[in-house]
Amino acid sequence: MWMLLAFGSAIFAGITTILAKCGIQKTDSTVATAMRTTIVLISSWIMVFIVGSQFQMNLISKKSWIFLILSGISTGASWLCYFKALQKGDVNKVISIDKSSVILTILLSFIFLNEEVTIFKMIGMILIGIGTYFMNEKKNISTRQENIRRQWFLYAIGSAIFASLTSILAKVGIHDVESTLGTAIRTSVVLIMAWLMVFLTGKKGLIKSINKKESLFIMMSGLATGASWICYYKALQIGPASVIVPIDKLSILVTVLFSYFVFKERLSKKSLLGLIFITGGTLIMLIS
Repeated sequence: MWMLLAFGSAIFAGITTILAKCGIQKTDSTVATAMRTTIVLISSWIMVFIVGSQFQMNLISKKSWIFLILSGISTGASWLCYFKALQKGDVNKVISIDKSSVILTILLSFIFLNEEVTIFKMIGMILIGIGTYFMNEKKNISTRQENIRRQWFLYAIGSAIFASLTSILAKVGIHDVESTLGTAIRTSVVLIMAWLMVFLTGKKGLIKSINKKESLFIMMSGLATGASWICYYKALQIGPASVIVPIDKLSILVTVLFSYFVFKERLSKKSLLGLIFITGGTLIMLIS
């Protein structure tokens, strides 16, 4: 069951990236993140009331509350970095760096969750690392282009680091919490953080200038994110984090496919080889 949920999470996550990219062509990424989070929060709490888990809030331990809040903060940081990188860089390159977070997640799972690191996982991590390097080949570009590349690259790295921390913190936080309720609580923290960033950076006034088309894409990406989260954290609750995270990262295949048709982003031979390495490394991890 958890494996099917993990694959469902990957599909929705891949769709999320494309919809979000369409929604931040002209819209500020921080504002878009706050708007998306609002939609995710609404859908998350709707699911809570559908399954009737709202009555379990008083049963949540202090430890779970702490880790759910920390994972929400980490998620917020990851999102802010990710969509800033997505706004400035190519989808295929940003997503490849973000998905490399699986390497750090597996290492953290070994250190903090005592999950076994098998030979297959080690081979998979090496292949994903090589694939990420290939997909981010450096070309001869101008100084201005290099500065832009450096900006989105650093944001993408930040996204990957915070995403890794999110998985570990959430795994601990939802140990004794119904997954839908845990997702809603985490999303509430992300929402507060996202809108706080909007006000702190003085971008509140930009909300009125967002066109209807981009607003629609932002809302759709929020719905896709909500579906992805519900699948992901239910899978994470009942399955091993070191296996679920690699499956979730297969969303890169969905993203690359859609980016080809929507944004006309084509992979070079080296980047295609990198994608094959990342996919192969992910699939090898599932053997364990």
